[in-house]
Amino acid sequence: MSQKNKKLQEFIKEGYGTPDQLADILDLGVVMLFYLEEDTFSRREVQSVVEALKGIGGWLRDKTGD
Repeated sequence: MSQKNKKLQEFIKEGYGTPDQLADILDLGVVMLFYLEEDTFSRREVQSVVEALKGIGGWLRDKTGD
C-alpha cells in the first residue's frame, strides 16, 4: 500500500470513522449545492461538509505522499 493510501485511510478514520461516513457527508454536500437556502440545513451540517471538502483538498494537494 502506498504512503498516500495509508495517509488517506488515517485521515478518514480519524476524521470520519469509516469511508461510508465520509461518503455520507460528501453526499450531503452535493445535496446542499442544489438546495442551500436559509434554514434548510443546520450550521453544523454545513460546517461538516466544508471540513470534509477542505480536508480532502488538502490531502490531494499534499506533495509529500508517494
